[in-house]
Amino acid sequence: MASRRVARLTVPLWLCLLGCLCDQNVYPSVGTLFVHKLEPEDYQQHFLNKSGQPHPINFRANLLGFPDLPRWLRCTQRSPGDSAYLYGSPTKPGKHTIEVTAYNRNTYEIFREKIIFTILPAADAPPPYEAEFLVTNVDVEEMLPPEARHNFQVPLQDLWNTQRLSVLNVTSALDKGGRVPLPLPGLKEGVFVKVGSVVPFPECLYETQKPQIRQQCKEGMKPVLCPKLLPSDFSIDWCNVTMVDEPGSSPSPPSLVPLEWDGEFNPPSDELGETDFLPGYLLTMLIPILIALLLCALLSYIMCCRREGVQKRDAATSDIQLVHQQSIFNNTEELRQMADNRDVPRPLSTLPMFNVRTGQRSSPMDLSGDSAHVPLILSQH
Repeated sequence: MASRRVARLTVPLWLCLLGCLCDQNVYPSVGTLFVHKLEPEDYQQHFLNKSGQPHPINFRANLLGFPDLPRWLRCTQRSPGDSAYLYGSPTKPGKHTIEVTAYNRNTYEIFREKIIFTILPAADAPPPYEAEFLVTNVDVEEMLPPEARHNFQVPLQDLWNTQRLSVLNVTSALDKGGRVPLPLPGLKEGVFVKVGSVVPFPECLYETQKPQIRQQCKEGMKPVLCPKLLPSDFSIDWCNVTMVDEPGSSPSPPSLVPLEWDGEFNPPSDELGETDFLPGYLLTMLIPILIALLLCALLSYIMCCRREGVQKRDAATSDIQLVHQQSIFNNTEELRQMADNRDVPRPLSTLPMFNVRTGQRSSPMDLSGDSAHVPLILSQH
C-alpha cells in the first residue's frame, strides 16, 4: 500500500485533478485469491475540499475499453464511506488493464486511474483436495481482509491437521444465485470460501457427504458437524459443503472397440439416377390451386345467383308501400269531396271583419267611423 501511494505521488497533482489515468501494476498468480483494496482516504486529495470533511466516494471498475470486468474479477463496495475491493482468482496467465473510476458524491467530480494486472503462472500445482464452505453470518467485504481469512483458515488447519492449507477463492452467495437478504440487523448475504490442501480430507468432512446427512438437509434440518469449528466466529452451513478430490485430473475416455465386419465393405455408388420431380410439383401446386378455384366459384354462386329471396322480399315491401300510399290518397280525396258538398254558411270567425256584439260585417279598410269600434287587431296596426 505504501509503494502504491509513493507511485501515485510521483504523478503531478494538476494532471490527477484533470482526471488522468494513473497507472498501477499488480501481479496476481493463477489459482490463488487476489485482493486489491481501494481506500477512500487515498483519493480525497484528488477532490477539492472546502469544508474540511471527507467526501463520500463511490468506486466503479471496468476493463479498459469494455463496460464490464473479466469473468474472474469482481468489484464490491458496501457504501460510499467504505473501502472497495477488487478480488478474484485468475484462471489463466495474461494481462488486463482495469480502469477504476472514483465518484465524488458531493461535487460530482470523478478521478480515474489504471491498474495493470499481469497474471503470472501458478508457482505450484493446484492442490489435489479442495473444499468449498458456505459461511452464512458474514458478507463478502468482511471476508476479504487478510485477518478475516486468517481467522477462518486457522481452525480449518487444526481440523485438517496440517499447515499446508490455503484459501483459493472467496465468492459472494449472491453471485451464485443467493437471494438478497432483508435489511434486518445481523442478517448477512453469505460467502462461499474455497480452500485447498495437499493433505486428504479429514473424516469430519466426509460425514457431510453421507446419505443420512443429505436426507436431513432435504428435510430442512440443519446438521452440526466438526465440533472443532464450533468455537470459531463463522457459521458454516454443512448442507452446502462441496468436496473435490484431485480437481486437475480428468476422467480417462472409454476405450474404443473396433467394429468387426463379416466381409468386405462395399459403399453405395455415388451415381444416382435422374429423379422426376414433376409429379411431386403437380401434387404440391395444382391441388391447392384447384381447391381455391372451387371455393371461389362456390362463393360467387352464393353471392350472385342465390338472391331470389331478397328480390321477393323487396317486391313485397314495395307493394305494401304502394297500398299504403294509395289508401292515404283515397282518404284525402274523400275528405275533400265531403268539404265541397256542405251547404252550411261559413263560420263568422272566418269572415274578414265581424263584430261579436252587433253581428255587423264591415270591410277592414273602412276606418272612417269611430276608432273605438275598430277591432283591437286593427288598432294595434
